[in-house]
Amino acid sequence: MTVAAEPVETPESGSLSKSARSWSMYQGGRDTYVIVAGTYIFIPYFATSVVGDPVHGQSLMALYHLVSGLIVALTAPFLGAAIDQMGARKPWMFWINLLMVPMIAALWFAAPNGSMLPVSVIIVMLTVISVILSYGEVVYGAMLPEAATIPEQSKASGLALSLGNFVSIFVMLILLALLIPEVSAFVGLDKIPGGVDRFSVVLVALCLGLGTLPLLRNSHDAPKTGKSFVTSIVDGAKNLYHLIRHAELPFNPVLYLIARMFYINGKMALLIFGGVYAAGVMQWSPTELLVLGILVTIAGVFGGVFGGWLDTLIGPKRAFELEIAVTLLCAVAQLGVTPNSIFFVFPASADPILPLPMFGSSPELVYIMIAVVLNIFGTASWASSRTLMAQLAPHDQLGTFFGFYGLSGVATVWVVPLCIEFFTRVFESQRAGLVPASAFMLLGLVILFFVKSPKQTSQHPEA
Repeated sequence: MTVAAEPVETPESGSLSKSARSWSMYQGGRDTYVIVAGTYIFIPYFATSVVGDPVHGQSLMALYHLVSGLIVALTAPFLGAAIDQMGARKPWMFWINLLMVPMIAALWFAAPNGSMLPVSVIIVMLTVISVILSYGEVVYGAMLPEAATIPEQSKASGLALSLGNFVSIFVMLILLALLIPEVSAFVGLDKIPGGVDRFSVVLVALCLGLGTLPLLRNSHDAPKTGKSFVTSIVDGAKNLYHLIRHAELPFNPVLYLIARMFYINGKMALLIFGGVYAAGVMQWSPTELLVLGILVTIAGVFGGVFGGWLDTLIGPKRAFELEIAVTLLCAVAQLGVTPNSIFFVFPASADPILPLPMFGSSPELVYIMIAVVLNIFGTASWASSRTLMAQLAPHDQLGTFFGFYGLSGVATVWVVPLCIEFFTRVFESQRAGLVPASAFMLLGLVILFFVKSPKQTSQHPEA
């Protein structure tokens, strides 16, 4: 039995419907974990203060991303196929976030040197959160064609990324205020080891919970099929097996997923290890990392809007190609910057050339400028990537393809961290460790050139 779909809104010209806006708002809460906790605040704190050694910390991060990536790679396609069988996405989102919010908040107990929770326990928690977060991305992406019409999809996807960066800026400004001794003393964080870094995950959990509410309340969802959870899992697995065995998956979307697989895994490595890299190579303090996070996240706000605009102007495929190319160039350039050199070969002084409280030397200024451009185009690439998938996938296999979409984000995730861990350990260099990330991004760009652009239609079919 199929339950009727929710009524479709007709938004005013140039605006987004409440359904599309609410869908975008969820990412405003979700991305605080990726940006604030996963990149600039908690993970660098974990690698340096909890583990005690940034090089060993980077290796441990590679390990937990390896494990979580393998789990998602083996299970995400089955989740996507089950979603197609069950129809409605909102129940999945409810349970995913109900599990994730308290687990993120519990990272508060990750005290320096593992004095409250052992490092091994924290690694397990981070692994579980990473898996659930990836599952949420599969379901969330599969909601886009129902939550937004095709003309809205680029704007909604770009707005989602912008909101993720905007809310992250707000959280980081709160954390920056808490670093002021008087403010920290007033709220009692000054006497707690690593108090501000640990409090970041509490704020992240709160943002994720609040961002989930409008999605569940206002966004349009696919109709329920009446199938139970167990039946959906079984039937989805059978259907997935049939599609793969009989080679019934359309070639063009599959080729796109392969291209995205290589690029996204390289890009994720930059995102995951970026904060640790800046802390170790540029020798920046937690306060400097927080300011770096704010600056590049502001750039990400513009990146989301820019990505939606570029999609509309030249199409999501060409936009994605341009965004990958610029991101790759910036990634390589960033590896060429150290406190005493610029672009690998040009020596530079670590002495300030501008009277700034931080980032005053020429290498630091160059690093910041590269990071800003990288995040504008990197954020835009997330938006274009998702929009392109929504337009390339057959409508009756959206869940399946967003399951593969989730898989493409982690299928080679075990390779990238393994390469990073190997390069970091063998060369005893964080710079050398991140070289494989750029290689994966380049390979993804080359394959993307062979993907055909989607045919545009005015509206998705109504259930």
